[in-house]
Amino acid sequence: MQSDRVQRVFVIVLVLNLAVALAKATFGLLAGSVSMVADALHSGFDSFSNVVGIVALYFAGKPPDPEHPYGHGKIETLGTLAIGAMLLLTAAGILFEGYRRLVEPVGPMITPVTVGVMVGTLVINIAVSTYERRRGEEYRSQILVADSQHTRSDVFVSVAVLGGFLAVRLGYSEADPIIAFAIGLLIARMGIGILYDAAQVLTDTMNLPCDPALVRAVVMDTPGVAGYHDFRCRGKPGEIFADIHIVVDPALPVSRAHEIADEVERRLKETVPGLAEVVVHIEPADSP
Repeated sequence: MQSDRVQRVFVIVLVLNLAVALAKATFGLLAGSVSMVADALHSGFDSFSNVVGIVALYFAGKPPDPEHPYGHGKIETLGTLAIGAMLLLTAAGILFEGYRRLVEPVGPMITPVTVGVMVGTLVINIAVSTYERRRGEEYRSQILVADSQHTRSDVFVSVAVLGGFLAVRLGYSEADPIIAFAIGLLIARMGIGILYDAAQVLTDTMNLPCDPALVRAVVMDTPGVAGYHDFRCRGKPGEIFADIHIVVDPALPVSRAHEIADEVERRLKETVPGLAEVVVHIEPADSP
């Protein structure tokens, strides 16, 4: 099943994120670098968000039941909300720590080892975020794509930390907490973006990949369809629910009109990416 494949991706990413977070935290504490420790916290929350994703996908994959006739797919979106909220909490903690270090400055110890760790984890983060994003797009998984954005932010954060190391080496000791501020703001921006995207799904915003031109071509190419209107869709990528009104000859028997509606439904499901269900309403064409 697709949900099983997405969960396997999360497990792989979880192991890699834990390794990256542990390396950054260990050498960041040894070096006394608040920006490096902040980056480690971010990587740690990447790991926790992976766990949230695994749990959310487990429940989202449950089949429909009498209380949830449309299935449990939006639990994945709730998991995405949780990831966004965790990012905002992380950002708040990092901003506070950056402020504390700005008031009581403590210069980090910069060694070839700490720089090497940051460069190594940067390479890992680039590979992990790219892998996660590609799999998320391939499987049309909202939470996997959101988590890849979370992981991708680590790439920019690590670059910023390395820039802070360079600034401190050049004699600007206040650069480290300032970099921590930048990290906090970056994480907050990522969190707000993830929360916004999840809210779009939960409020049934019609901004999904339902190409109007594609829908029109499919519907109007179906024999017996004289026109259509009021196409609507909602849901999340990979699990879209839609409805549409088609116009047919009023002289057609009910059974024939029903066959046309079934054909429209079949063609839309086969053509529109991620379309899980579509309700086709039949209306008679106006008399001349």
